Amino acid sequence: MDKYVVLQKTHFEEFIKKSAEASTVVAPVSKGFNNYAFAEVRSAGEVSLKYIPTILPPKKFFMPQNEIIQEFNKSEKKWTPVVDSQELIIFGVHTCDLAGIQFLNKAMLNDPQDVNYLARKNKITLIGLECNDYCDEYASCAVMNNHIPGEGYDLFFTDLDDIFMVHVKTDKGQTLIQKTGLFQEATAKDQEALAALRTKKEKIFKDEVNVPRKQLKEIFQKADESPVWEDLNSRCLSCGNCTNVCPTCYCFDIRDELNLDLNAGVRSRRWDGCQSENFAKVAGGENFREERSQRQRHRYYRKFRFPVDRMDTYACTGCGRCSRTCMADINLKETINALAKDVK
Repeated sequence: MDKYVVLQKTHFEEFIKKSAEASTVVAPVSKGFNNYAFAEVRSAGEVSLKYIPTILPPKKFFMPQNEIIQEFNKSEKKWTPVVDSQELIIFGVHTCDLAGIQFLNKAMLNDPQDVNYLARKNKITLIGLECNDYCDEYASCAVMNNHIPGEGYDLFFTDLDDIFMVHVKTDKGQTLIQKTGLFQEATAKDQEALAALRTKKEKIFKDEVNVPRKQLKEIFQKADESPVWEDLNSRCLSCGNCTNVCPTCYCFDIRDELNLDLNAGVRSRRWDGCQSENFAKVAGGENFREERSQRQRHRYYRKFRFPVDRMDTYACTGCGRCSRTCMADINLKETINALAKDVK
């Protein structure tokens, strides 16, 4: 499946309503003070078409912040897996977040596959939304080559004045197109308008750091002893905001919680992050990353070094969330430029 159709903006309201009749629809909504979040919507008026990246990425629908994965009963010697999933349409996913979901697919669906993640993924319809300009000064999507649509969506919307140009990528997307019955075949004029926008974006979006994308791994391979880490050590508050909002972080903690009868209970998993002081602590109290500089270096390596070796891809999407939410004003682009200067 690979074709283009058009949705008139006058039909956008009806598209959201008809989609919501078939499934739960979530989309970016304003939370005030230039903050946005993916939440359930039932009308087009609730949807923010122009927004900076949401506080939490849409990964929260693929792997919730806190989920029960097993129920157990000691006396009955039962361990029952729990898989909670529902049909869901996620509308308005920026290309950086689509890249984040693609990375999670690689991480969570390699053997052994995460059954909970897979069950949710199979029930989610992803609708992308193109950024025609930068979200804000924190974005670094161009250096990660995530400013243009690639893969990982069922439908992809591009705002072209009075219409949405829609790329139909999968059978799941085609099914939604047919159910709503609101789309028309794209004309040659529509295709020309899309091509003109993409040409314009080539001038708008540029490398936001002083290092070509292909050289990022080499920079981080040589950065073990860089004084940049000590600078981050003096500034970092270990609040964990950067890992909490990252679209590619997938670390979690497992907890068993007993009922008051001490016989039955549940096993749950919760998001965890490498910026927590206890993250790398083992039995006996030994901590392999006790210093904040070590934890910051580990975080950057998990984006620009380790995943390249393991999966041949960077784990940074360029969304800018880590810089945007950092209470110490640690900026990813500034850190990369400082490391590049030091290494050279």
